[in-house]
Amino acid sequence: MAVESTDSSVHPGPVMGLILGSWQSRMLLAAVEYDLFTEVAKGPATSAELAERLGLVERGTNDLLAGLVHLGLLQSTDGTFANAPVSDAFLVKGRPAYLGGYLHFCEQELNPAWNGLADSLRTGKPQNQAAVIGNPYDTLYADADATDGFLDSMDLLNAPIAQALSRFDWSGYESFVDIGGARGNFAHQVVTHNPHLKGAVFDLPPLKPAFDRHMDRLGDTAGPVTFHGGDFFKDDLPQADVLVFGHVLHNWGVEDRVALLKRAYDALKPGGSVFVYDPMAGGDQPSMHGALAGLTMLVWSRGGHEYAADDLHGWLREAGFEPETVEVDGLHDDVLVIGRKAA
Repeated sequence: MAVESTDSSVHPGPVMGLILGSWQSRMLLAAVEYDLFTEVAKGPATSAELAERLGLVERGTNDLLAGLVHLGLLQSTDGTFANAPVSDAFLVKGRPAYLGGYLHFCEQELNPAWNGLADSLRTGKPQNQAAVIGNPYDTLYADADATDGFLDSMDLLNAPIAQALSRFDWSGYESFVDIGGARGNFAHQVVTHNPHLKGAVFDLPPLKPAFDRHMDRLGDTAGPVTFHGGDFFKDDLPQADVLVFGHVLHNWGVEDRVALLKRAYDALKPGGSVFVYDPMAGGDQPSMHGALAGLTMLVWSRGGHEYAADDLHGWLREAGFEPETVEVDGLHDDVLVIGRKAA
């Protein structure tokens, strides 16, 4: 049987590169699991020294270290290894910008769900069992250390959003509640820059200890930001001038989104507003960021997916709001849509 020749101008490199890229991410996750970058931060060391200190086999460790050098995460000089600047900044445990908590979340929660992508594409159902029976965050928030590590990373990644929206004109409002606001980092930023505001967080009750610890670290022991525990599908939302849904709606299906917006409408004071920010990277031709985010929601959440701002406008109108997309300086990867309730 004759085999047809392929076009000599086409090379399998891009296909093989995708597979190699997946393996490269496994190298990073393994290094973080063993706190390799934290150990290297103590001082340059050889492969043999690091293998002994971390309890690893030297042969595999040497290949791992060489690979991390090629990835730009380590530097090698005369047989010793040191952290590259990016690793020193983001991969050393205990430093302010440590991203290990998010990488642990990816390894423990997202990657297992992504392994079932083919099944989710066929069935439309998530691979995360917590999402199948309830809230996808239930398993994550069951572990205090995992919760703190995850929230450390989320606060770091979301800091530009909090900074941008803290500079928004809040002069027409006296109070707000960050729905799904975790341990209050966004609310703290907004209140700090707008001291006339009374801020609050509404989230699952298991997050209350993490909220208290974070407020204590920030020096907010007097309680300028308060915490309300509850399930936003079952419990009444606190009354306020503004309810904020930041990176919340894309976790849920359309029916759940509309239900949440209707609950928000009922909780808002007359003349109040709902603020919604998300990537809003949906549509017929989403960006790569939007496609990855959408598929993550498919495999991990209960019906979640990315959406376009026009879609949100329709859901807001259905809930009784008058919607408007608002330009905010510094809000680069997200879009803010405000829904206003009549006075």
